[in-house]
Amino acid sequence: MILDNNGYSSNNEMNQGAANNLYPNVPQQEPEPAKEKGMFLAGLLSGVVISALTASCIYVGIRITDIYQLRRAKQTSAEGTAAESIVNDESVAKLEVIEEVIDEYYFEEEDIDVNSMIEGMYAGMVASLGDPYSVYYTEDEWKALMQETEGIYYGIGAYISLDKTTGFGKINGVIENTPAQEAGLRENDIIYQIDGELAQGLELTEIVSRIKGEAGTTVHLTLYREGEEDYLEVDVVRKQIESPTVNYEMLNDQIGYIQITEFDDVTVDQFAEALAVIKGSDAKGLVLDLRSNPGGSLSAVVDIARQILPRGLIVYTEDRAGEKVEYSCKGENELQIPLVVLVNGNSASAAEILAGAVKDYGTGTLIGTTTFGKGIVQRILPLTDGTALKLTVSAYYTPKGNNIHNIGIEPDIECEFDADAYYDEGIDNQLNRAVEEVTGMLSE
Repeated sequence: MILDNNGYSSNNEMNQGAANNLYPNVPQQEPEPAKEKGMFLAGLLSGVVISALTASCIYVGIRITDIYQLRRAKQTSAEGTAAESIVNDESVAKLEVIEEVIDEYYFEEEDIDVNSMIEGMYAGMVASLGDPYSVYYTEDEWKALMQETEGIYYGIGAYISLDKTTGFGKINGVIENTPAQEAGLRENDIIYQIDGELAQGLELTEIVSRIKGEAGTTVHLTLYREGEEDYLEVDVVRKQIESPTVNYEMLNDQIGYIQITEFDDVTVDQFAEALAVIKGSDAKGLVLDLRSNPGGSLSAVVDIARQILPRGLIVYTEDRAGEKVEYSCKGENELQIPLVVLVNGNSASAAEILAGAVKDYGTGTLIGTTTFGKGIVQRILPLTDGTALKLTVSAYYTPKGNNIHNIGIEPDIECEFDADAYYDEGIDNQLNRAVEEVTGMLSE
């Protein structure tokens, strides 16, 4: 299985205008400008941390009993000199001292949870890398992540990412007909508090776990929304969420519309069905909507690209040793009608792979705003005790050799999203601009 996410939901832009005085007890930090504020229909639940991480899930099955031997093998370099390791006599001795001090002096003695301390130690080791995409998963977190990739889970029905500038969670998208939409949550809402507790500085997995929960239970969110004078207090009742990843329709007699909300294992077949219906409706042009798509499965996006791209390279990855892995297309199913791809600042990772290939080959026109810019790949390595690691292992490159990490992909036609028109009048100005572009191509 190959996972992404928008993990960290990788979309980390903070809303412009989030004045520091709206964040009492928060360090004085200047927020970054917002990329977009539209809620583009579907997302994954508040628990979808698979947001924006393209991760090759390789079932290595590392045996815990083998760790000692692995460490011993690495303790000596090729030259025979001792190699530095964080697990040594000094660090073990210090851990023992810290444990003894806690046992002796910690005030809330009854609150000491040894298992939590152990898991926190493992998580801290991975967190010390300073990479928001590298994560340690406890057994429960790993099971929950696997359930989410199957498209059914319990939560509120919203994408969540982590804003690196402020340390708060952020809503990236909202699924239609879910508790999140019913409660009025919007894309780019900042999660200030969860059930009355400050949410700053938490890991994304912790934010997600606090928002998720059993069906029928309620989570209280305190939100900051650009343009509002005060925080918004919202109660959201959790329920089972089934997340379709592809939506489609005919916009008129000539133009089809397909929206991909993320790239899961189920997305390939859903896209194939949508494309077949659109073609069967005798569409003369297509709008592919990747706005606020945080990414997902590398294998899924490659398989989808093979349904529309010409013969050639789709994407390639390169690890620290310079080893490359190429993903190509035979071109047997190249799309023969005009194509426009909608993107925005929350289009990330796998979504950027598809958008980047379309742009490099010139087979479609990109409309919207610059994408998020996540050009690195994560690999998930499950351990045999039921836990797992997700580590950044390589960078990916578009067919022309561009790595868009921290850069993003610029659209061919810049079109800012009009949030007021969308929320007040139901007008999607970017989609209208895409239809206008396709219509122009058909008249040529």
